[in-house]
Parts: sequence; structure tokens; C-alpha cells
Amino acid sequence: MNAARFILVLLLSSVSFFSHAKIVAEPVEYAAGPATLKGFLAYDDSIKTKRPGILVVHEWWGNNEYAHQRARMLAELGYTALAVDMYGEGKLAEHPDDAGKFANAVGGNPELAKARFLAAKELLSKHDSVDNGNIAAIGYCFGGGVVLGMARMGVDLKGVASFHGSLGTATPAKPGDVKARVLVMNGADDPFVKPEQIDAFKKEMDDAKVDYKFINYPGAKHSFTNPGADEVGKKFDMPLVYNKSADEASWAEMQMFFNKIFGKN
Repeated sequence: MNAARFILVLLLSSVSFFSHAKIVAEPVEYAAGPATLKGFLAYDDSIKTKRPGILVVHEWWGNNEYAHQRARMLAELGYTALAVDMYGEGKLAEHPDDAGKFANAVGGNPELAKARFLAAKELLSKHDSVDNGNIAAIGYCFGGGVVLGMARMGVDLKGVASFHGSLGTATPAKPGDVKARVLVMNGADDPFVKPEQIDAFKKEMDDAKVDYKFINYPGAKHSFTNPGADEVGKKFDMPLVYNKSADEASWAEMQMFFNKIFGKN
């Protein structure tokens, strides 16, 4: 290879390298009433057009690195993602007792949960990279219950996706209230989600005429998407088990769901 050609190859390689996605990931603060909420925003700043925004609602441990990593993964798919803080002040639980207290304080107060979720939605909608007419939400465990609750309350979202989330509610969906399409991905062997709860959820969705899809992953238990589940499960003697095949299948299902609700196919 002559010198001129060698230099050309180097230049082309450099252009290719620097044109790769650059994920910006940064903490953000916002407020809901008197509470300061600490979120985590991720997006690809090499994309110059507006794109859909995705809210990520954490497990009952709080807005931790796992939720942040999911936001980064969404950014790599071309979305702008905000991992939201439902507990306030960025509180994290290291023990199930604290996690339960934090989750019950928010989950047991639907109006508080809605106010904090809407504050996050407003922040995401106003970001320069976001098409504010295309907002969706995903949630894990506690967060799965939260996003289903927001759909039930008629929050204006294109869709919600729940991963191993709780299904029960004291305020079931009513016909005409739910604007979002709904995707539920459940572990078939999750001891926290009983068959009768699944039956009741499906009946609720059918009665309310919700556009929904429910998937049971055989052999999957609670927290099946979280690679750290086994360690935590052993530490606290809880039925938390990572399932690689269910994790990958559910993530692919979510991507197809987003393609559908955002009109990509």
C-alpha cells in the first residue's frame, strides 16, 4: 500500500470511529411539590433529530445503577431515557425492610406517585432531543406496578412495559381511561405473582378494552432481568433469580413493542 492510500485509509477509519454513537449519561434534578427528585438521563448526542422519550421506573431498591444501565441501553437504541426517582432525594434501600417501606410510602399513595411520575415526564418531554408527542415508560418490579398504575390513571403515554412487575390494584382500569398500549412480561414461576392475580389482571384489561399483551416466560422467577438478582436473593433468602434467556427475550419484545407504538414498522 502506498503512502497516499495508507493516509486515506487512516482518515476514513477515523471518520468511522468518531461517527459512532456518543452516549451522554448524566444525573439530573427536578421537583415534585417539596420533594427534590434525582434522576438519570441518557441519550445519543450524535443523533440530531428528535426521538421518542422513555421513562424508566426502578425496582423497589430505588433509582440505582441497574435502572441507570437500562437507561443507557435505551439510549444505545436511539431513545432518550430518564431513570426516574420515585422515592425522592435519590434514596436507595440496602435491606428489604427499607425497600418495602419506601415502596409502600409511594405505592400506597397514588396521587403522590402520579405527581412524581408526571414531574419526570415533564422534564423528559422538555429535553431538546425528545419528540414530546412520543413518550413511553418501562418499569421493573415495583416500577412495573408504577407504570401500570400510570396507564390505569390515564396518563398520556404511547405505551407502558412492565418487567416482573406487580399486577394488583385498588383502582382498576375503566373503559376509555387507558390511553397507553400495555405490555406485561412476567416470570411464569414468580412466587410473588399468583395465577389468580394474572387472571384478574387479564379480565380487568379485557373489561376496560385495553390494547395489551401479556407474556409468561417459563421457568423465570422474580427479577429475571437483573444480573445481580441471584446475589441479592441469596443474601436475603428471597426468590430472586436472573434468567438470561427471559431477560434477552423480554428486551427484544420491548423493542418490537416500541417499534409498533412509535410507528417504526
